[in-house]
Amino acid sequence: MTATLPTGKTITTQQVYTLFAKRDSQGNKGTFGAAAILGGAAGMTGAAILAGRAALKTGAGKVFVGLTQLPLPVSYDNQQPELMLHAAPELLAQAAQMQAWAAGCGLGHSEQALSWLRQLFISRKNVPLIVDADGLNALACGAVAPTWGRADVVLTPHPAEAARLLGISTEQVQADRPAAAQSLARQYKAWVVLKGAGSIVCAPDQSWQINLTGNVGLATGGTGDVLTGILVSLLAQGIPTHLAIPAGVWLHGSSADRLVARGIGPIGLTAGELADAVRDIRNQRTL
Repeated sequence: MTATLPTGKTITTQQVYTLFAKRDSQGNKGTFGAAAILGGAAGMTGAAILAGRAALKTGAGKVFVGLTQLPLPVSYDNQQPELMLHAAPELLAQAAQMQAWAAGCGLGHSEQALSWLRQLFISRKNVPLIVDADGLNALACGAVAPTWGRADVVLTPHPAEAARLLGISTEQVQADRPAAAQSLARQYKAWVVLKGAGSIVCAPDQSWQINLTGNVGLATGGTGDVLTGILVSLLAQGIPTHLAIPAGVWLHGSSADRLVARGIGPIGLTAGELADAVRDIRNQRTL
């Protein structure tokens, strides 16, 4: 779904009301969506796990992680055993059961991993897709093509990834971040979250907003994976893209602000600490 954002404005608390809606008391795990994450190559399993943990604590009913490292390095996540870990091809075979997908968190660069990414583009059908990290780099170098169909796609680059996608320098991206996000949205006909201080959320029609939550504690490895988990979770729960993406970016930054207010960071704040703060914020019901 394409929606017009209030261009150039700050994401406001009025836009994130959907995060605090009361849940259906008769709901079950199926009611709140199945989110799936493709990633986690050798040495990068933690990226996919971080995204999965964040998706769980953002409220998805079920979270599946398809690891691209074979054989599987672990049979389950001992900190979050609710995560359902699969080998990538096994999870892709269940694509029809998912309400939203994310791909790229520690995906790796092997031809096999890229083949699974291409397969996902085809098999995800009409559900939203987040493309992050190694998925973006594969697009930038031409290893995969944006043949992902017509359903909503969200690209979540940091400035260096955006520069590679656009074929310009990181300094050029940072010199005009809204214009860079708009260029990506236009080129890929996708939603774009250009991460960094003052993350830019841009719709496919190039209307954009800036997010002012968050702090320098987010400048550490894995926080982007957590953002991916938050976004795929909100989409899996059926929140429309034009509401879920600005709200998810706001929520990610707000979780870091909440932790710093408690004396947790910014120095030494870790990505793994964010998910509990995300859960706390969603359950407070008021701002």
